[in-house]
Amino acid sequence: MLQKILITLSGVCIAAAILSFLAGELVTGSAATATETLLTDIPVQSVKIPAADGNLVHGWIAYGEDGNGAVLLVHSIRSNRVEMLSRARFLTAQGYHTLMIDLQAHGETPGDRITFGAKESGNVEAAVNFLRQTFPHERIGAIGVSLGAAAIVLAKPDLRLGAVILESLHPTLEEAVENRLKLFLGEPGKLFLPLLLFQISFFTGEPIEALSPITQINNLNSPVLIIAGTNDQHTTVPETERLFAAAREPKELWIVPGARHFNMHDYAGKTYEREVSDFLAYYLRRNE
Repeated sequence: MLQKILITLSGVCIAAAILSFLAGELVTGSAATATETLLTDIPVQSVKIPAADGNLVHGWIAYGEDGNGAVLLVHSIRSNRVEMLSRARFLTAQGYHTLMIDLQAHGETPGDRITFGAKESGNVEAAVNFLRQTFPHERIGAIGVSLGAAAIVLAKPDLRLGAVILESLHPTLEEAVENRLKLFLGEPGKLFLPLLLFQISFFTGEPIEALSPITQINNLNSPVLIIAGTNDQHTTVPETERLFAAAREPKELWIVPGARHFNMHDYAGKTYEREVSDFLAYYLRRNE
């Protein structure tokens, strides 16, 4: 009887390990897609920006009017620069220069695995340097969504941005993974958390704590607007409030009624544009 129990437990453990491995492959696997050939409804120029890892960060730049500032737009996980196109549309209409990039292992930027900010932060650093070289007299801002927001917060050294907007950003990677496991598998999904976190740490070469925005956000020496949804189950309101509390002043928090973990611009429309425009204008156009 004991032998049968041990065999059953061994089988369950092996199955759990296999499922965790497959889940880890799914979570960290490349999300390469062709975006270069897509048509856009605003004029864009394709750019390839050298990054510190030797790869080229692919992106689109849309020109506004000099003197209004420039804004980097960084997409969410398993997406690409196209996600940020609607934001670029209304920002360029207001005169901002905008740069949309594909993070590594997304879109057309090379990369074997998604690294939850470990390597993506280097893409952000390269993109900010590119904007400074291209627009040396402009104040630079950035908008990041989920993984894109994490990449901005985890970037080193201090990006010295004039304004930062972080949307749907998790405070810790552990909470982000646990919330998603519970959403897909229910409470038993939490049993896979240690194995998944081990895989992520192994593939990125970083301890999990180093990939948690809440440990780094106080180093973000920029005015910050944090945006989250009341119905977001991937990153809850209490988690967002903890992240906000850890950020330095000046800072603002906007909790969007009814919003989930999806494109805030699509959901909130003109209200989103007004909130974002007011924040960027105040910090990037202080002479108005």
